[in-house]
Amino acid sequence: MGFALHRPSSLEEAAHQIAGAEDGKFLAGGMTLLPTINQRLAAPSDLVDLSTLPDMVGIAIGDGTLTIGALTRHADVAGSPDVRSTLPALASLAGGIGDPQVRHRGTIGGSIANNDPAADYPAAVLGLGATVITNRREIPADAYFLGLFETALEADEIVTSVRFPVPSAAGYAKLKSPASRFALVGVFVARFADGVRVAVTGAGPCVFRVPDLEEALTAAFETHALDRLSIDSSGLNSDIHADADYRAHMVMVMAKRAVASALAAR
Repeated sequence: MGFALHRPSSLEEAAHQIAGAEDGKFLAGGMTLLPTINQRLAAPSDLVDLSTLPDMVGIAIGDGTLTIGALTRHADVAGSPDVRSTLPALASLAGGIGDPQVRHRGTIGGSIANNDPAADYPAAVLGLGATVITNRREIPADAYFLGLFETALEADEIVTSVRFPVPSAAGYAKLKSPASRFALVGVFVARFADGVRVAVTGAGPCVFRVPDLEEALTAAFETHALDRLSIDSSGLNSDIHADADYRAHMVMVMAKRAVASALAAR
C-alpha cells in the first residue's frame, strides 16, 4: 500500500495536511522514518515533506544563546564556525552522529521529534536546558522528552528551531555502537552560573538527567568529583549490546570523559 506525498508551502498548510490524514507523518531528513517504512514497520497514509519550508534552516547567535533551525543538517551544525566557537561540544556531538550520509541528510528537528532513546541530540537539548520552539509555542527541554519515542508535541505540531543557552563549559562523550554509531551510553554535561546539568542518552528508555551527578559537579567541576558516585541500574536498558549493569557503569565513565572534554575546551 502506498502513501500520498504532500509538499506544503507553509507551516499552516503542513499542519492542516497532517490533521486531515488518516495516519500522517512529517518527513524531515527521513533517516529514521524511511527505513522504518522500508522494513514495513510503519505504513503511513500520508507523508508531509517539510524540506521545502522557508526559514527553518540556519544557525544564529543571540544574546547568550545559539538558535538552530529544525531543518539544519547534522553536518552543517558540525561544520559551523559559529557553533564550533560558541558551543564546541554541540559541534562535536553533531559530527559523531551516524555516518557521512546520515549527517548530510538528518536534521536536528527530526532527531528530537523522533526522540529515539539512543539518539545524541536529546542529550544536548536536555543537558543544555534548551528550548524547543514549534509553530505553536516554546517548550522547555525538561518538559519536552516524555518517554520512549514520546515527546510533548501534539500530532500536528512542528518543531521549527531549538534555542540553546551558551554554558561556561560543556562536553559530550559516548560509547557508540560500532555498527550504527548510536549511543549505547552518551553523557552531556554543561556548566552554568547557577549549576551543572547532566543528561544521559542510550542508557534508558528516554534521555534523563542525573541529579546526584549534577550536585557533585556543581560543588566541584572536575572528574574527581564523580569518583565515589554510581547510578542505580534498575530501569536501564538491557539488550544484546549491553546489559543494565554495564550501562550504569559506563554512565560514570562517559560522565568523567564529558567533564574532561569540557575542561579541555575552556
